[in-house]
Amino acid sequence: MPADPINILAIESSCDETSAAIIQDGKVLSNIIATQKVHERYGGVVPELASRAHMQNIVPVVDTALKDAGVNKKDITAVAFTRSPGLIGSLLVGACFAKSYAQALGLPLIAVHHMQAHVLAHFIDSKPEFPFLCLTVSGGHTQIVLCRDYLDMEVLGQTIDDAAGEAFDKVAKMLGLPYPGGPLVDKYAALGDPLRFKFPMSEMKDYEFSFSGIKTSVLYFLQAQKKTNPDFIAENLNDICASVQYTIINMLMNKLRKAAKDLHINHIGIAGGVSANSGLRKAIKEAGEKYGWQVYIPKFEYCTDNAAMIGITGYHKYLKGEFADMTVSPDARSAW
Repeated sequence: MPADPINILAIESSCDETSAAIIQDGKVLSNIIATQKVHERYGGVVPELASRAHMQNIVPVVDTALKDAGVNKKDITAVAFTRSPGLIGSLLVGACFAKSYAQALGLPLIAVHHMQAHVLAHFIDSKPEFPFLCLTVSGGHTQIVLCRDYLDMEVLGQTIDDAAGEAFDKVAKMLGLPYPGGPLVDKYAALGDPLRFKFPMSEMKDYEFSFSGIKTSVLYFLQAQKKTNPDFIAENLNDICASVQYTIINMLMNKLRKAAKDLHINHIGIAGGVSANSGLRKAIKEAGEKYGWQVYIPKFEYCTDNAAMIGITGYHKYLKGEFADMTVSPDARSAW
């Protein structure tokens, strides 16, 4: 008799997307994401509003994930959820739902670290060879991670202040672009000259990053230019975006190249919301051709926050028997 399939119900609610997915034996059957438009009018995520939206979305999102996957709730093997890091109110909604669901059906519970899940998103559609390096770039994190196995990872270096995605969003706000601004910077950058304006690149030790400097540099640059030309931003938007993006991507790639060279690793991936950036995707592909890297880039739907990556991580934790008990609590800033 064939063994019953392992069906993981995964919940992601770390920030402003409510997502549920069904992973069957490591394959994605469904991946439903409800975005929250309410934050656009405030120019950023409002934690209290995010929590309320999660409470409204969680039940219909899970119901849709089950229906789209063609899986009955009685066939669920385990429930995985994002435990950390993230907005504590948002995490609480997902954690409470996952714990209640698991307890009601007598299912194992699996707590997942959000950043570990971003790395393992690569294994949804591909099979990177271990060891591999992953540049994980999002609105809240920028890290270079050494992956020795599915659940054996080490953060080699990370930002000491702003994350790269945060820098993109803050520059976009300076330019008067609506939230979320990062994708718009990418859009306008494709039309501009990346060498038009020079911005400083921070030099940090080892594999660490710092993006607060470029944010400040752009602010002072724009203030100075607008004193002589009030229409400077409108007249030079494409070139400003291209120059800022060029600088941030160079800082990311410089550290990634250093890590790959130092550790003699040529299997390289990018993950996180900023891995959807067209400039970064192009840069890592070009580096792959130049240095002989085997490059891995997740599909766009698995770059931003989603439950499929929580599910694939939960699946591998299930295989290893790494379960949580009902006393587990979400943690806004938990380390790996």
